[in-house]
Amino acid sequence: MARIFAYIVHKGGIADDSAAELAAAAKKIDAAASPVAVVTGWGAELDAVCETLRGSYAEVWKIANQALVYPNAELVRKALLNVLPHDGIVLVSHAHFGIDLSPGLAIKMNSAFVSDVLGIEGAEGANLKLVRQEFGGQVSAHVRCDASAGAILNLRPGAFKPQEGAPINGVIVDKSADVGALTAGRRYLETVVAEAGDVDITKHAVLVSVGRGIQEKDNIAIAEELADALCAAVSCSRPVVDAKWLPKSRQVGSSGKTVKPKVYMACGISGSFQHLAGLKGSPFIVAINKNPKAPIFQVADVGIVADILEFLPELTSKIRETKQVSA
Repeated sequence: MARIFAYIVHKGGIADDSAAELAAAAKKIDAAASPVAVVTGWGAELDAVCETLRGSYAEVWKIANQALVYPNAELVRKALLNVLPHDGIVLVSHAHFGIDLSPGLAIKMNSAFVSDVLGIEGAEGANLKLVRQEFGGQVSAHVRCDASAGAILNLRPGAFKPQEGAPINGVIVDKSADVGALTAGRRYLETVVAEAGDVDITKHAVLVSVGRGIQEKDNIAIAEELADALCAAVSCSRPVVDAKWLPKSRQVGSSGKTVKPKVYMACGISGSFQHLAGLKGSPFIVAINKNPKAPIFQVADVGIVADILEFLPELTSKIRETKQVSA
């Protein structure tokens, strides 16, 4: 089996939660694998991330270059091409940056590329057995990927649960000198931070999140009643914001807010990767959807097939009854 590498995204000196998920996914490919974490950046923040990753990766490749102080997929691609073996298997989170980085990297490395992988069933020699979804999550496609000449796999955030275990205390290998000069046709300008809004959903431990299944604006009150009973906040997926039923500040996803609750209730949400990209920290996911084939059930800890317009009021009532009894 080829060596497995995990490209780690980080911000503010903190590795993305997908770092642990990529390590878990590597074990799905090869239980005996010792994946290598690859981190790019510059300065003290990069050093801090590398130190943190030593706890979960036996080897951490550090690529420090001032041109990489801000994430730029064009530059990172060039850096990785000078460092990674062309027959390696590279795991990348299927979020904003990974979607930008991976296709071009696969072309340059002449490797196979599979996007939005949510299941790994193992390997038969150089053939990887993968699961991804098509047609808006209505079909699960079982894919055989020939990794004999390498492979780039984009893994859906939240699809692979981090494994627990003692810290590894790995080693940091500085690969910065192997990168060479880095130039790109595009450059970082600025980061525009979204307004917090009336409710900051990033601060809540429990979120009741609604999607297209809520059907109309007046039905948002059903979710608000449940959130009140749970001392939670109401969040949503993009279709709810597009319909102007809730403000943009309540949106979870790649084009909305990134949240890290302990419990996430996905009510009438299909579970596209764009939405799941906004979930960090491996929350306990409760999915309620009347479509038993909804993609959200693939990553949920508890799945309930039901109409949320009927189920949520019943759940709210039971929670309030329980509170009264315990009081």
